[in-house]
Amino acid sequence: MIDPMIKSAWVTLGGDRALLGRLVCVERPGALIARLPVQRLARACVGTCALAAAELGALRAGLDSVPRAVVDDGAVVTAFHSERLLRIDGRAPVNFAPLSRWWRAAYGWVRTHANYPHHRRRLLGALGLPDDAGPEDVERVLLERSALEVEEAVYAAGGLAVALRTPGQWAAHPQGVEVARRPLVERVAIGAPSGRQLPPLERGSGPLLPAAGLRVLDLTRVIAGPVATRTLALLGADVLRVDAPELPELADQHADTGFGKRSATLELTADSRVLEELLASADVVVTGYRPGALDRYGLSPEALAERYPGLIVAQLSAWGAYGPWGERRGFDSLVQVATGIAATEGSTMEPGALPVQALDHGTGYLLAAGVLRSLTERSRDGRGRLVRLALARTAHWLTTEAGRDPRPGGPEYEGPEAWLTERDSPLGRLRYARPPVSFTGGPADWATPPVPYGSSPATWS
Repeated sequence: MIDPMIKSAWVTLGGDRALLGRLVCVERPGALIARLPVQRLARACVGTCALAAAELGALRAGLDSVPRAVVDDGAVVTAFHSERLLRIDGRAPVNFAPLSRWWRAAYGWVRTHANYPHHRRRLLGALGLPDDAGPEDVERVLLERSALEVEEAVYAAGGLAVALRTPGQWAAHPQGVEVARRPLVERVAIGAPSGRQLPPLERGSGPLLPAAGLRVLDLTRVIAGPVATRTLALLGADVLRVDAPELPELADQHADTGFGKRSATLELTADSRVLEELLASADVVVTGYRPGALDRYGLSPEALAERYPGLIVAQLSAWGAYGPWGERRGFDSLVQVATGIAATEGSTMEPGALPVQALDHGTGYLLAAGVLRSLTERSRDGRGRLVRLALARTAHWLTTEAGRDPRPGGPEYEGPEAWLTERDSPLGRLRYARPPVSFTGGPADWATPPVPYGSSPATWS
């Protein structure tokens, strides 16, 4: 029997219910221990993506039936820990900076995010502290202010801090109300019909790559967006990640999510001609910046659809492209704080957290699934698609729509070792999580390891 979470995600993406029978789940209970059904969410997101990949592959290869998709909790749980399990020449990654943590305020709790240097400076500036201030200085200042006061002051300075809320408080918050009104995945056809089609796949001895020949312009950062584009790269897409040269990605995050991609830097204003050349040949544009941030570069969905009919535009944000928080920055850890997850997973003594960054990873796989299904739909009507997801909406799915984890019987999860592998790379010897998206005849690993940040030319392969 298909889990209702998988069914709801697949139907939201416009998938044919009859194809759900092509998905096989290997459940390993107790791999992700939490009060909320986070393991079910992880399985649903990856399973939906695997089914969408198998569907597109069958269509392009002219197969009589869709290959069987398999989602194994062992692979899923390991992949959802990918940034923690990565090793670079034996070194463990650094995932959170010293000022990215929980703090007691004069009233309530507040969580800050200061992994990037510019976010750290803005946080300290909002608190009236010098750039060389440490955790003890921040702690002293926060004990003099309420959590909500800190949230607003840091936001006004362009930094990141969120006050702890209960599920009820978030449900009554104007942004929580807006989030609850939206579908898990927002999908709409955009632009005029075009002749854009992906060529048929040749059925040879190699793996079935549903996204072969696809060009994906990756304008994302941190985890969720890069997970989506990393998945498209696994499936054969030519993924070019582009970053602004003045805002480099954190090295360990770049390594974890850079498999199968190339990495270039581009000043969007000064290099507008290069950007237009990339867009003219792209099939998909994936953005992960806060809503509206890229519009001034002509990268709004409406502008893109007008200039490039048939283009698939996939957008990811923290809070959604609507409501009073629609233009705010955010990350998985902060969305957990605002939406009541941290309160649910915590105790009377202190807040808690999900065992993995499930909002990031889960939303990333759903975003990739949305792109794959959009390509399948474009093959029928020639029209481009806008696909939108928000971490806060994924959180709503987990907290209010998922129900309870039934914890069925099945093989135990005995650790990540069976789903880890190693390879050499330009960054060093890597130990990393194998991709969890799997279907009969599909790829077992990425074709290439991550490359050094900014080392690729800003051109398609």
